[in-house]
Amino acid sequence: MSQLPDIQVLFCDPALLVVNKPAGLGTLPDGYNPSLPHIKSLLEAQYGRLWIVHRLDKETSGVLLLARSAQAHRSLNTQFEKHLVSKVYLCLVRGDIAWIKKTVDLPLRPNGDRRHRTVVETQTGKPAVTHFKVLENLGPFCFLEAIPETGRTHQIRAHLAAIGLSIVGDKLYTPPGLHLPGVASAASAQENHHAFNTASSMALHAYSLEISHPLSGERMKFIAPYPREFETLLQQLRRAVFLADL
Repeated sequence: MSQLPDIQVLFCDPALLVVNKPAGLGTLPDGYNPSLPHIKSLLEAQYGRLWIVHRLDKETSGVLLLARSAQAHRSLNTQFEKHLVSKVYLCLVRGDIAWIKKTVDLPLRPNGDRRHRTVVETQTGKPAVTHFKVLENLGPFCFLEAIPETGRTHQIRAHLAAIGLSIVGDKLYTPPGLHLPGVASAASAQENHHAFNTASSMALHAYSLEISHPLSGERMKFIAPYPREFETLLQQLRRAVFLADL
């Protein structure tokens, strides 16, 4: 893997290639700038022809599954279409949360405004369901688990925006001028938060993906470690909360 130092391979066999996609790298060619590197072309240089099974937003890190044959591609597509795939995302959000678990069931329409965001649309939107769970309260932030039942474009980001929450570093769905508040304004946390806001990344990570192997049928679960900046900010926020409680 010396040729691709930023793309961690989680699993590889004749049917599957599973990687930990870094934030800031597109899954497919950029529609506005096709010359930008993307994960499919980078990996095909080493692994041969690959088929995209699902996508992650450019700013999102985590588990990305690619098929290494047309047969595997068909099997995996069927699993996604029939909702036989289990996905777990982790995210760090701003906002007041008065619940431990919450299911957001709101229909979504992609490219629904001038900024090309996904929006809630009860008339023409497609069904979309996301289950959220609070893992940690970190002052004015929360560390959340998000499990999408459906796979709409920007689903987690749009559902969070609909209930008044925003992901750290999400420049598209975060209201302009929103800064790091309260206890997390310690210098180290502020600096790391600024790194999210100035880079092509955000604190949304595709943590795990569970599928049935397209050839053997064996149930397999893949887990991607957090990016360094995500883990660093979590630790800094935990420390800020701890010091505030002293």
